[in-house]
This record gives sequence, C-alpha cells and structure tokens, in this order.
Amino acid sequence: MDLSPSLLVLLPLLGWCGAQHILPEGPVDVLLGGNATLTTLLDKPEYQFIIWNFNNGDEQVHVATLTRSNLKVNAPYRDRVAIDGATGNLFLKETKSADSGDYSITVLTVNGDTTTAEIKLRVLEPVSEVTIRSDLPEAIEHNSTVVLTCSAKGSFLRFTWANGTKTLVPDGKRITLKEEQRTSTMTIAGVLRWDLRGPISCLADNGLESMRSAPFNLTVYYGPELVALAPPSPPPFIKAGSDFNLTCSAVSSPDATFQWFRDQQLMEASGSVLTLKTLQEHSGAPAAAQYWCGATNSKTRRTLASAPVSFAVIGPILGVNLSGPSGVLFAGNGSANLSCWAEAGEVTTTTWRKDGRALSAGGRVLFAADMRSIRIEPLQKEDNGQFACELSNQVDRQEASYQMVVNYGPEEPTVTGEKVVEVNQRVTLTCSAPSVPPANFTWKVNGSATGVNTATFVVDKAAYKNTGTYTCEAHNTVTGGRGQVTHFLAVKEEGSLEGLSGGAIAGIVIGILAPVGVAIGLFVYCR
Repeated sequence: MDLSPSLLVLLPLLGWCGAQHILPEGPVDVLLGGNATLTTLLDKPEYQFIIWNFNNGDEQVHVATLTRSNLKVNAPYRDRVAIDGATGNLFLKETKSADSGDYSITVLTVNGDTTTAEIKLRVLEPVSEVTIRSDLPEAIEHNSTVVLTCSAKGSFLRFTWANGTKTLVPDGKRITLKEEQRTSTMTIAGVLRWDLRGPISCLADNGLESMRSAPFNLTVYYGPELVALAPPSPPPFIKAGSDFNLTCSAVSSPDATFQWFRDQQLMEASGSVLTLKTLQEHSGAPAAAQYWCGATNSKTRRTLASAPVSFAVIGPILGVNLSGPSGVLFAGNGSANLSCWAEAGEVTTTTWRKDGRALSAGGRVLFAADMRSIRIEPLQKEDNGQFACELSNQVDRQEASYQMVVNYGPEEPTVTGEKVVEVNQRVTLTCSAPSVPPANFTWKVNGSATGVNTATFVVDKAAYKNTGTYTCEAHNTVTGGRGQVTHFLAVKEEGSLEGLSGGAIAGIVIGILAPVGVAIGLFVYCR
C-alpha cells in the first residue's frame, strides 16, 4: 500500500476512534544530540500500518510509516528514524533543537479501526554558565533591598537557591522569587546580616543534568550594637598611675571606630582602649566623673553610645615621713613631739601604732586635730619602742616608723643564784636591773673589788674562802644612776647538805649571818 504524504498527515483525522492509551504520559526529555525513543503501550499489534507525525506548533509533518511489509521514512528524517514493528516505538537519532514538539501515532488495524495518540518530545540544551549577580555591590542591614539574579544557558530550566547547605525558601513577603525561562530572580527586602552570609549558590536543573553556580557572597554591613565598656562596674576610686584602663566593644561590620567622653565632653582620645595614662594626660583627673564611649560604623553611618561608668582618680601617697625628738630623752621629765607627713598624695586617714598596737589619745598622749602629730608629756620608761604612723586614702596606704629611746634607770638590781653550796660545787650569780641603755655591772666580795664587770659572777669550784657577801652594782652611763644589791653565799663541807630541806638550808644561812649583823638585801640607790 502506497500512501501519499498528504494522506498520511490527514489519515489520523479520518475514521478516528479516539486515543486509547497507546502512549504514556509525556513529555519525553532528551539531551541535544542524543537519541530519543518514543515508547508506545502496544504489544504486538495487528495493524495494516503505523504512522508517526510531528507537529512543531506551526505545521504537522509526516515522519515515517510502517506497513506490514516495509518502512517508509520522510526525507527530512531519513537515516535518523526507525519504527519497531513489534511495539510501534519510534526511534529518533541525533536529536536537534527543531525536533522538540508533539509527536502523534496513528494505528490502522486489520479491522479498519484507527487509533491515535500524542506525546511531547523536548530536546534539552545542556545546562551551562550558571552565574549569580547582584544589583548592589554591598548592602546595609534593614535599609537595603537586594536583588540577586541567577542566569544559565539551557532549556526547560528549574532553579533552586541555597544558603550554605540549606535550601532558600521564599516567604512571599520579605523574600520573593520570580522565575523566567533562563533566569531566577530573588528579591530580599530589608536584608539581614545572615540572609547572605552564605555562601549563596544557585542550582540550574533541566531534569537530565544540573549545574551549580560558583559560591556568591555579598557583604551586608550592620551595627554598631551591644556597645559596652569593660569593666562594666569599675571600683569607685582608681589609683593614679596604675595599669587600669577602659575597653569599649561593639558588634559591628565593618569594625566600629570609637570616641571617648567625660561628663558629656569629647576627649582627645580614640581607639577601643582608654588607658588611665591617656585619661590623665588629655583630660586631667577630676575627683569624680562619668566616662562612656561612642561607637560609629562608617558604612551604616550609625552611632551608638555605651552605658556610662563612674569613678574618681586618686593619686598615691608618696614619701611618708615620721619625725621625732633628736635629743637625748629621760624618763620622768621632758616631752616628745612626733610628726607624720607625706610629700605627695591626698591623705584622708591617719592612724598611729606603738609596737604594733593601736595608739589612742589620753593621759600623757595628746593628738593634734588633724592627727598628723602627737605630744607625749611627761615621758616615762613605757614610751620606749617603735612608733608608726599610717597615712591612707581610698586607693593607697603607706607608713613610716620612728624608734623612740627614753633613758632611765637602773632600777633596783636583783641577784639570782645559789645561797648555800658544798665545797667544789659551781656557783653562778646573775645580776639584773631594768635600764635604758642597759646597765654596766661590777662585783665586790666582802667589800673588795673583784674585777668582774659582767652581769654574771661565776665560781667554778667553791672553797670555804668563797663564803661571804657578794655585792652587785649597776650603773647607767647616760642617766648617771647607780644601784646595788648584796647576796650572801655560804660554802659548806662536802656531803653536809644531803637530805636537808629548803628550810634547813635557810636556817644555816641565817645562823651564819646573825653574828655578822648584816642585813640581807641591802640596797643603796644613788643618782
């Protein structure tokens, strides 16, 4: 059977029995230059012929006709088309862009029935040159509306936006998308800093292949915000010359620049750190002031101030001195004035101590109204010792000391040691007398000088001749005072003191002294 091309085109319209699901749902996609197969749902159909036609939207063109005996291919498709006689499938090789369109199949059965169906073939251009561009080179948070356009080469493209690994889903309000054949435009109103922190990417996909754009970043400037000082609560008083400083911080992109203010007055200082040295050099150090910083963003042109902090800068106390009498002092007469002062620094409190204990006014001790000096009158031996004054303020404390020497004595001497010993025993007598300066001592035995000038008189081995009265004389070379005391020593034969009680020994001593008529403990004090 030889059918003319025009008849083959018109035949599907004649005796048409309607589509009977002989083709699947379309479309069928194929990459440009690839091979396409239009598969039918037929299974060994009994036909007189099968006709495939093509419609590009403007005209319908005959592709090929298969009869039970041969295949006839229209000239434009020669060497590119084949029809499977068992299924009616159409094979199209080396597809071109012009091959995109609707393909219809008409089956004329041996019974004379005609069945027709249609399916769309899309020849897809490869995806390439996927790029993102912005209408702005940079953006300001909250102020800018950013329009990003993703473009690509290819056909039947779908676009997907991503921020990092997360898909960007428009909310239809602040973030919207507009899709066109080869572009996708995302509009972000009132852009936020994290909207484009990304990187942002765009995926172009045609169902058979895809390509992702290079990572895209757009700087969104923001801030300053959270402007704060550290320390947030400095002590109320700062020591001048210390390493104290204030640090200003702010969340900002780009980094904020800082200015410093004291009591609403702009200071000649910049940078994030205000040192105490700078504060004192450029603005002085008032007794108390409020300090705060202002942070400015050069891109957003916004300025924000920190909360203020308050403190006073107090100088340290330097060169503390304590002066006292320079002459020789004697107990019982005279007085002493002690004065305390500092060469620099504000002093708020003065305290006095003697030998580590607090010294208070009263009796012989009189304090000046400003506590900077004291007067002691009359002087007594108890005034010997170390006096200290401590000068302090809110940030510092320093002290000085003075060693006061009050001469007195000697007071009544005393002798300790043996009173009765046996022959050959060692005898040690010790003489003492309170005195400043320490007293000098001399010893006599039975009124005769011994040449011993120490506080201790020693007899290595007692003999009977060592029995007698021992006199210790104390002498103060500064006061000129003298004092003496006597001590009687009895030397007995060896073994005579064994088993004797203390009372018995005392009786022996008294018995020896009675004939002599000497009073034990005779004291003569001369000055």
